[in-house]
Amino acid sequence: MTAPETLFDDSRDGCGHPEISLIVNTFMKPGHLARVLESIRHQRVAGRFELIVSDDGSTDATRSIVEDFARSVDFGVAFVSRPHAGFRLAAVRNAGARLATGRRLLFLDGDCVLPRDHVAAHIACCRRGVAAVGYCARLDERASERLDPATLEPESIARIVPASERRALRRRLRRWRWHQWIRHPSKPRLTGGNVSVDRDDFWRVNGFDERFVGWGQEDDDLGLRLRAAGVRLDSILGRTYSLHLWHPPDTTATRRWRDGPNVAYFERRGRLTRCRRGLEDIPLAGLRWRLGGALGESPLGRQLAARLVAEEAAATADPAEAELQLLTPLGPPPRWASGALRAECRVLVAAGGQRDHRACRGADVVIEGFTTEQSTPSSATAVLAKIDDRL
Repeated sequence: MTAPETLFDDSRDGCGHPEISLIVNTFMKPGHLARVLESIRHQRVAGRFELIVSDDGSTDATRSIVEDFARSVDFGVAFVSRPHAGFRLAAVRNAGARLATGRRLLFLDGDCVLPRDHVAAHIACCRRGVAAVGYCARLDERASERLDPATLEPESIARIVPASERRALRRRLRRWRWHQWIRHPSKPRLTGGNVSVDRDDFWRVNGFDERFVGWGQEDDDLGLRLRAAGVRLDSILGRTYSLHLWHPPDTTATRRWRDGPNVAYFERRGRLTRCRRGLEDIPLAGLRWRLGGALGESPLGRQLAARLVAEEAAATADPAEAELQLLTPLGPPPRWASGALRAECRVLVAAGGQRDHRACRGADVVIEGFTTEQSTPSSATAVLAKIDDRL
């Protein structure tokens, strides 16, 4: 993980942890950010909160706007920024989360203004094992320009929301309740620009997956992994919503969700609840592995097993994150663990090339191009490099 390029930390005096940490992501929209900060200034919150602005390498007035704001408020404000290297929203949000000290984390977009009770509503709904998910009402260009940060009146914010947007939010809330009633496994989807989650729950899934680069799907992925960790997603739309300020769409954004650059990675098989490239980088040996018995019957298998148990492999009865099996031309097909013992990701090394074998259909990741008798360290390293790239 790359260290932040610039960082200041103002007014965070260490006198106990705040109730909630507001993490605002931004990139090259200083006017929008100024409006968002003003709406945060006027929040009615009983408990203490802190603000962290996480920047994706802006080269405009973003930093000075945050510095000026920090000097004018009585709560903690921090700023973190790294050099821009494409659209990296997952990495930007994680950078802010690493600085947070609150018991809850509220992720906000730097182009969404908040009603006065927005933070209080999230505090009331968010608790351990529950994430509070909201959405935004979209303002057109004219309405967005009318929100002057110097004269922003929080009580009047909701009055500028078009009736069509209010109706759309009510429909979204009804769909949310329907999906929860039928216990849909993946809907409603999490929207990362207005969601609060318990700090421990967020760290348990290792935050946002930083392998998502470019527009889309990083928040859908977080929602699925939180659900897999036992966290319930509740809608906060009956209490509050943010106001999205108009701006031209990002150059990497697509009109349809399915056309996004991250869809193939998002729809991969074998998703790990604790992503490997998130708040921390988790090595392969840091996963909880279950190793198939056939691994010890060949030189290649023994080398792979030795590398993966560098820390500690999962015991037979322990929940495993990944299971590794070896398919050989003459050996029996692997028997995958099932039921409560099934691993989140099944990895099969098909030694000798047996892509059409029926055992491959039960695997989430299939690695080919090796023979069981390959015993050099470089052979095992090459296999592990392929697994590392896919897992």
